[in-house]
Amino acid sequence: MKRLLVTLLSASMLLSLTACGGGAAESTTAAPAATEAATTAAAAEAEEPTEAEAAAPADLSGDLVLYSSMTEGDLDALITCFNEVYPNINIEVVNGSAGELTSRLAAEAANPVGDVTWGGMSDSDGRVHEDIFEDWVSEHDAENADGFHSNNGLYSMDHVTTVVFCVNTDLEEELGVKIESYEDLLNPALKGQIVLSDPNSSSAAWNNLCNIMSVFGTDSDEAWDYIEQLMPNLVISGSSSVCFTSVQTGEYAVGMTYEDGAVTLLRDGATNIRLQYPTNGTSASVMGMGLVKNGPNQENAKALIDFVCSAEGQTALAAYQSGTLRYTNANYKVPENAWLAPSDTIKWVDRDVEYLTEHKDEILEHWNELIAKVQQ
Repeated sequence: MKRLLVTLLSASMLLSLTACGGGAAESTTAAPAATEAATTAAAAEAEEPTEAEAAAPADLSGDLVLYSSMTEGDLDALITCFNEVYPNINIEVVNGSAGELTSRLAAEAANPVGDVTWGGMSDSDGRVHEDIFEDWVSEHDAENADGFHSNNGLYSMDHVTTVVFCVNTDLEEELGVKIESYEDLLNPALKGQIVLSDPNSSSAAWNNLCNIMSVFGTDSDEAWDYIEQLMPNLVISGSSSVCFTSVQTGEYAVGMTYEDGAVTLLRDGATNIRLQYPTNGTSASVMGMGLVKNGPNQENAKALIDFVCSAEGQTALAAYQSGTLRYTNANYKVPENAWLAPSDTIKWVDRDVEYLTEHKDEILEHWNELIAKVQQ
């Protein structure tokens, strides 16, 4: 099981607030003023917090273990901007796929090591992970745009991940194909040239499977006929990041992936790939953070979740990353240099999250039966 373990001490991560979005990462927690009726006016004035005191975060310190499937760039942004507000909290990151991390949390349930998860926790999970996460949601969840609120009471929803094809433009030309729609992926020239992670363990792959259902009909014969035709062209990877990194390196022509992972390659200078939103339509999963049940550092974990879900935190993260994630808070500010395509330029299709959540096990069982038959 491949994991990246990174311990970052706050002293090494201190940057100016400007680097994290012009000071947008200030805490929204305010110290209450004294309002007792019996308090004299003079005493009340003396106890009233100053503006600086009201803006100061809680005096938290110590450790925080974050289990995450997010990219290195996402994690760098989070740790840097969070430590601007909470400089005395040391964050240790355990990186892996969503399936790996939830399995680890389940194995550690009697003696939890992790405190919080970020990435891979989807609105289509339902309450399947209620044994490992607390029934707790950030107060900022109420500020989210319509459709982006927590639907299970376990996850604090913070960003939206959208389905895309990551296309290697050199291989596209070499193979003589044009990849724009789902039908284009059925071209025999793409046999063994399309990489997808395993939907049994990868939220990114499940997101892609859900989008196929959204385009062709949820759990419909048409959707399953398409999936069966697609499978001979697929290579199944154990890692969701392979679905964009290996396309850039030329190992595969197409990755069925998520936009925020792939767009970071463009931001970092890649010139041989493009992001293609399926012309049939695309949809998105709303992703959240989970507070680990009985985790050793719950106060620090709640502070992290509240930061990531606040408008100030999301504005800071978006500025630091040059807008490579779509966040949920209705009040966060998108930077002018954002890399993601504007929402109104994308063809969106509806996703039946309730059905997909309720029938996820049966859909995955059908997938596993087909893949075993087609790729035996």
